Amino acid sequence: MGERIGFISTRFAGTDGVSLESAKWAEVLWQDHHISYWYAGQLDRDAGVSMCIPEAYFNHPENQYINDMVWGRTTRHPQVTRRIHSLTEYLKGTIYDFVKQFDITLLIIQNALTIPMHIPLGLAITEFLAETPMPAIAHHHDFYWERSRFQVNSVPDFLDMAFPPRDLNLQHVVINQAAREELALRKGLSSLLIPNILDFDNPPGPPDEFSADIRDAIGLAPEDKLILQPTRVVPRKGIEHSLTLIKRLDDPRCKLVISHGSGDEGDDYPKQIKELARYEGVDVRFFGNNIGDRRRIDSKGRKIYILQDLYLHADLVLYPSIYEGFGNAFLEAIYYRVPIIVNRYPVWVRDIEPRGFKVPMMNGFVNQQIVEEARRLLEDQEYRHQMIEHNYELARRYYGYPVLRYGLQTLINNIKNRM
Repeated sequence: MGERIGFISTRFAGTDGVSLESAKWAEVLWQDHHISYWYAGQLDRDAGVSMCIPEAYFNHPENQYINDMVWGRTTRHPQVTRRIHSLTEYLKGTIYDFVKQFDITLLIIQNALTIPMHIPLGLAITEFLAETPMPAIAHHHDFYWERSRFQVNSVPDFLDMAFPPRDLNLQHVVINQAAREELALRKGLSSLLIPNILDFDNPPGPPDEFSADIRDAIGLAPEDKLILQPTRVVPRKGIEHSLTLIKRLDDPRCKLVISHGSGDEGDDYPKQIKELARYEGVDVRFFGNNIGDRRRIDSKGRKIYILQDLYLHADLVLYPSIYEGFGNAFLEAIYYRVPIIVNRYPVWVRDIEPRGFKVPMMNGFVNQQIVEEARRLLEDQEYRHQMIEHNYELARRYYGYPVLRYGLQTLINNIKNRM
């Protein structure tokens, strides 16, 4: 008999890393006869196995008020403290309801005890774990100490308590080695490293009829090169490097396509990128409004594609990120067999580069060698094919579903051994 697993986060919807990775975890757990249920403030999971609590969403007005009052300030008003405690108590009650309704035997908390975008939810989960013998796994994607916007705050007491908490029944999972060391140093907590993964044993099929017109939708001519940056438009994604590379390619066929919007980090950087692209004379297409978590025709009659559709029609992927918790786009490019150029961000250098992938790499700037590599990948089909196939086989070995299955089986066996 498998476990009845309750996934908890502020959101399980769309194409963000937490939503995507949690779905993969659930798929692998299902293959081992464990059933998954879902609790969040925004959900696109099946209603029959889900509990949607709007107040648990990080963009709920009450949580937005709290965030406005605690970040960038060093003291907080007593009224803010009261409202944090009040929302915590309410959310904790809904977690009790969730566990009872679906007879949950194990909780998997996805990033809600890691990055404090929803302080009351983190506190509610922490208090629930302290009040019950429920075994739990916390999957940590990005800690608050990795983000500059959380450094000045008036909630150090809550951060110490719940992000993440120390609990005898809580096991911790991180996605890179640096996070593992920082968690041990800052919190005295051991953790298991499970990298992000993809199902490399089941490669994607060719482009289908739905996505056949995606190049037309972007506005590309038949001879144009679709150079994809599959990231949000935020400063740590290094989009200015992509603009520099395309300018130096000096090929009017090369069009930069960006797959996502700016998300929750404002529009200052997108404005700067648009200005820079105009100044540099680079043709950049922002396609985020046409990419969703599922294919459909929206209320305006627009065709909404999924990220996979872009990958399958891309000629080259650029990944010039300055910082990534892991680097899903790297794995996705390999999975969809598109050559990729990366910037050597810290997690890449330490966790991924030693595996031996054949990838052109920039060291924080675009030099002539990178320009020549990009040109060769666009024009030399044999060179391109050899690189793609080498990387696919390496990724299958190090970042496939068997790696995740082994990690999850270890975690669940740990729970059984404690009982």
